[in-house]
Amino acid sequence: MVEPVHGPVHGAVVLAGGAGRRLGGVDKAALVIGGRALLDTVLDACGDAELVVVGPPRPTARPVRWTLEDPPGGGPLAGLAAGVAVLSDAVSTVAVLAVDLPSVTPQTVTRLRHALVSGVDDAVLLTDAGGHPQPLLAVYRAPVLREALRAVGEPRDQPMKALLARLRMSTLPGAQAAKDIDTAEDLRQISSN
Repeated sequence: MVEPVHGPVHGAVVLAGGAGRRLGGVDKAALVIGGRALLDTVLDACGDAELVVVGPPRPTARPVRWTLEDPPGGGPLAGLAAGVAVLSDAVSTVAVLAVDLPSVTPQTVTRLRHALVSGVDDAVLLTDAGGHPQPLLAVYRAPVLREALRAVGEPRDQPMKALLARLRMSTLPGAQAAKDIDTAEDLRQISSN
C-alpha cells in the first residue's frame, strides 16, 4: 500500500550537462571541491526534494533520476524543460540549480523555497555579487513553471529570459552561494578559500 503524501512535495532539477568550454572541457559535475564532487554538493543542497539531474549519468552519493534534453547541447532552458518533464505531477515547487555552485547549501534552497511559498511570486531567484538574478539558483512554482515552458515552445538554444519574461519574480541576495565555476581562475579562487 502506498502511503499518502502529507504536505507539499518539492522537486529539484540540477543542470549538469554543459560542455565546460570556458574551463577547457572539464566535467564540472566531477570537480572535487572540499573533498566532494560538485554534483554531490549541489544534490545535498536540494534536501529531500524529488531529484532530477539533466546530463550524462555519473556516480552520485544519493539516488537521482537522470535525463537529457533531446538533442543534447540545447542550452540551459532546454535542459530545464527536460528535467521538469521528468518530475512527478505532485511536485509543487521546483528548485533549479546549476551544477557548478560549490557554496550552495541546503539553507540556500530552504531560504528560496520559504520566500516563494510565503509570497505571491512565481519564482524567487538568488542574486550574485553584482545584483544579477540567477535563474539557475532559484525556486519556481511548479504549475506556473510548466505553463511558462509550454508557452516558450521549443526551448532549444533559447535564452532563459524567454522563460523569465513569463513569470512574476522576486529576488534574494546571495552572493556567496551564487559564486559559480566557469573558468580556471574561478576554480583557482574557490579552491584557495
